[in-house]
Amino acid sequence: MINRVFKIYGLAVALLVVMPAGIAGASTLDDVIERDQLRCGVSDGVPGFSVQDEKGNWSGIDVDLCRAVAAATLGDAAKVTYIPLSNEKRLPAMQDGAIDLLARNTTWTLTRDTSMGVSFAGINFFDGQGFLVRSVLGIRSSLGMDGLKICVQRNTTSFKNLKNYFTLHAMKYTPVVFDNLKQMQQGFEEAKCDAISSDKSLLFILRKGLGEPSDGTVLPEIISREPMGPVVQSGDDAWFKIVRWSLYTMINAEEMNISSDTVERIRKAAQNADVRLMLGQEGETGKALGLAPDWSYQIIRQVGNYGESFERNLGKASGLGMKRGHNALWSDGGLLYAPPFL
Repeated sequence: MINRVFKIYGLAVALLVVMPAGIAGASTLDDVIERDQLRCGVSDGVPGFSVQDEKGNWSGIDVDLCRAVAAATLGDAAKVTYIPLSNEKRLPAMQDGAIDLLARNTTWTLTRDTSMGVSFAGINFFDGQGFLVRSVLGIRSSLGMDGLKICVQRNTTSFKNLKNYFTLHAMKYTPVVFDNLKQMQQGFEEAKCDAISSDKSLLFILRKGLGEPSDGTVLPEIISREPMGPVVQSGDDAWFKIVRWSLYTMINAEEMNISSDTVERIRKAAQNADVRLMLGQEGETGKALGLAPDWSYQIIRQVGNYGESFERNLGKASGLGMKRGHNALWSDGGLLYAPPFL
């Protein structure tokens, strides 16, 4: 029995020795507060998700998630340093601690969640992979794409899904690989490929950006599930919960019909216990997360609910006109669902 105890103790010591020093006693929240800035990894330019304008201002549904976490932790949604990252560098930046949060259209998979030292804190966009083909080819189904040259991004789940799909249907294709969306769109316009395969949301964005949008046709099929969400470094459970509940606050706020425009009025008149808890009028959710009592109220006041974020970045107000689809609330036929506060 004694030998067994010593073996277990020895194993524990060994694990502590090999565990990265930054994980054992790290507190991302303390670092963010001391720095007075949230370092948020975003894409290097995907309209609707994270993109920088000519004045240096960032916008997008992923950017809003960064802003929500800044509002919750620092009380100011503007206190974010945005760090644009390529597909290849996004997860290594999180692993190395170069960023506090990765909010960059990254698909949640078991492999990424269990073998890369990172954890997905939730899903802020449900997507699926599809195809954008040259309209002149007259193709109406992905099963008619045998022998085509297909543009695809390297180091993405799209690259792997493409290979699996064509193998499954005994079709041949030639991959034409690019580093980012801009290069891929240019390759399509220069006829370096016959089609583009990527997340369907991105295909509509790419189609709109063509010199003549009617030159491209988005096929109806979806060949994969692409749940995307915020990523944090594994080992800091407190920070993981802060990021997760920042997202859940935005989803819950929409379900409760609380927006950036109505939150002040509702906060003053709220009688519902769940609403009062979420807006920091009752309970100690802030204390439980190590945040100020009004952390969730600040998210809604400064950033808005999920529906507001979707509409201004991806919906009609954005010019992209993307429909909610799977990203509608569960009560409206979508997949968006968050645990309650109470």
